[in-house]
Order: sequence, then C-alpha cells, then structure tokens
Amino acid sequence: MNTLYWFTRDLRLHDNAALLAASRSDMLLCVFVVDPRWFSPGQFQSRAMGEHRWRFLWQSLMALERGLRPLGQRLRIAYGKPETVIPELVHAHGIARVVRSRQPGTQEAIQWQSLKEQLPDTLFQQFETLSLFTEGSLPMALPELPDTFSQFRKQVEKTGERCTERLRIRTLTALPPPPGFADDNRGECPPIAKPQHPLQFIGGEEAGLEQLRQFLFVRHGIDNYKETRNALDTWDASSKFSPWLANGSLSVREVAETIAEYERSDTKNESTYWLWFELLWREYFHWYALKHRASLFRRDGVQRKRRPATFYGHRFMAWCQGNTEYPLVNAAMNQLRETGYMSNRARQLVASCFVNELELDWRYGAAWFEQQLIDYDVASNYGNWQYLAGVGADPRGLRQFNLEKQAKQYDPLGTFVDRWGGHADQPVGLHTVDAADWPIL
Repeated sequence: MNTLYWFTRDLRLHDNAALLAASRSDMLLCVFVVDPRWFSPGQFQSRAMGEHRWRFLWQSLMALERGLRPLGQRLRIAYGKPETVIPELVHAHGIARVVRSRQPGTQEAIQWQSLKEQLPDTLFQQFETLSLFTEGSLPMALPELPDTFSQFRKQVEKTGERCTERLRIRTLTALPPPPGFADDNRGECPPIAKPQHPLQFIGGEEAGLEQLRQFLFVRHGIDNYKETRNALDTWDASSKFSPWLANGSLSVREVAETIAEYERSDTKNESTYWLWFELLWREYFHWYALKHRASLFRRDGVQRKRRPATFYGHRFMAWCQGNTEYPLVNAAMNQLRETGYMSNRARQLVASCFVNELELDWRYGAAWFEQQLIDYDVASNYGNWQYLAGVGADPRGLRQFNLEKQAKQYDPLGTFVDRWGGHADQPVGLHTVDAADWPIL
C-alpha cells in the first residue's frame, strides 16, 4: 500500500503513533503543506501566521527533514491549499491511504472532511498524538467533558494515571522509501524575516528534547517551578516547553513521563507536580476544543454569555503597539511583538486589560496572539481567552486583574517595563472615541 503521511502539528520522530502507522507501507510520501491563507489578514485584522512563528516553524521543518534523511526518507514541503495539494499528490503517486494526527481546530476538521469527499476511494486515518490521553482513555466520554478544569482534573487524578504509554519510535532505523518526484515548491513560501533580538527558541525535535533535559536534569528548574513560573522575563523561571509542544516537535507524553522519571530519580515536590498540573490544563483545553468545536471561536463563547462590546480601532492598535496608558501592558506587548513570546502572567494581564480596561471584543486579542505567538496552540489560545473573558470554562465569570497591583508585585523595580520600553511617549486615551468606532452587537 502506498501511503501519504501529512505532517501537521506532530513534527517529530519520537512518540508519534501516526507516523508509526504510516510506516507500515510499501511506499511512504511525507508531506507538510504550507497554506498561503496563513499569511493573509483574517476577519479580526490579524494573520494566522506571523513572522516569529513562521521562523520557528521553518526551523522545525528543516530539523524534521534532517531527521528523516538517515531513515531513507525526505520531507516534501508543498506551498498551497491542502484541499488542492493533497489530491494532486494522491493522484500523481497512486496513494491508497492518507494518514495524519487528529487536530482540534474546526478549519482542520473541515479540510479533512473535504479531502475525504474528494477522494472517496482513498483510506483516511487519524491518530491522537497531540495529547496525554486518547479519547478512548479519558475517564469520561467526550460529550461529558466537565465544564470546568477542576472537575476534569479531579476525574483524571482519581484514575491515578498521568498519560498513556509512550511509543518509543525514536528507535526506528528506516522508513519505507519515498516515491520519485520532482522538487517540491517550498521556494514559493514567504521569506524568513531577520529577528530583532538573539533567538532564544530554536525550532526542531532535537532542540525541544534538549530543553526538556536541560530544564529538568541540568538546571533543575523544575524544583522551584511553582514559585518562579510567574516571573515576567526570566528564562529559567518556567519550562519554556510550549513552542515545541505547540507544533509537535516535542511530545507532551514525553514531557509527562520525563517528569515522572525525575520524580523517581531526583525530587518529587509541589513544584514537580505543578508542571504536570500545567500540562493537564493544556490537555483540558485540547478536549474542550474538540467538544465545543465552532463555539470556541464565537464571541459569546461556550457559555453563550452575551457581552456588550464595541470595536475601538485606536484602542486595539494602541494595545498591539504597546502604546496604552498601562506601562506593564505596553512592555509585555512590545516583548511579544519583537520576540513572539511573553510569559503566562503577562498574557493574563494584557488579556485582562484588553477585555476590561479597553472594553474590546476578546476575539481580536485572540487573533493577535495567534499571529504573534511562536507557541500558538488553537485550543489553549482560544480556551484561555474565553476563560478570561468570562464566556468559557471559568465558573467565576469575567476575570479582571488590578494592573497597578500586578506591576508592584511582579515588576516592583520597573526592570521589565524599562527593558521593553513600556513608558509610551503619547499613550492613546482610553475613553477617546470618534466616528470611526462602531458597535459590535
């Protein structure tokens, strides 16, 4: 059987059940599709793929190709719409089966269904490689997924299991040969922009596994993770696993099992548990997205709580450009815009400002994060924004942080604000309105 393996958010050779299944073929074509729609503005004024995430993704793809070559494979990078590219490759190479990892996004689900309808004689298979658990191993049926994280966590921890067994695919010595085909069209992909700052995050499986090893077994950052994780701008304060987890260069099951190994060999304390706790949050939002589907992107959220919102264009741009009345928010937004990353604490603060002080539709903020963040994950991003906006999984409703208090607590000397230029010269007035503003009903 000839198989096409469609790499998506699983850019690795270790712990990849989908790739293992695809390897049981006579011929294997490994493909990644770069969709041109990622680089065009959407309905909320932002692109799906900004320069920082694109750079990190390209590094990850090049690393994946280097990893495939010793196994007798190569990665074909195709620039085009998957609904067009995949059928063309299927017909050109006599493909009988298409395999990929299951995705939580609605657009990805629509694309998959479209391909199945276009290719009724082709076998389509999906495998769950992005999560700790498979749907079948969850302690509840997906439609019964709890409305809150606390309920989900209690049910998972009651089982005593942290994740399903890892698949040690890293030991593969060969993959079925690829077909003979002309060069791919990766040259049509957008160029990679030169970074403003030295890169701290380098894409690829090897880099992700090394970060896992360094944080746990070299720097022992996990020992004090709970106490340090809210720092605004310290590399070792948090694990920094999220970019590699987001595009699948690093398996979340690999992380969970490595934490367990560390607890057995070195230290087991509240901080080692808390890193697992954060992985479980990520897990919850993964299944939350699969359960609620399109509701994840609706203004009223999964709770259907209608919130009045008006789009003030100048407020939105001031937030994006770090030019608001709030220095801590400005500094964090400058850091995000210039590097593609900001801390978990900073994300909560700027989102709270967006929804509460600036009184804007949360979906515009979520879309800006999607464009900017190198660790963008559709489920975690939109799940967290809904949570903070009071229309998602938070039982308490709308969350609002006291920005002045947060600045005193997390940046008492103003070091973070100074480093990232948080003091705007002429901040945009919060309550200024003009004829260009319009209500969103």
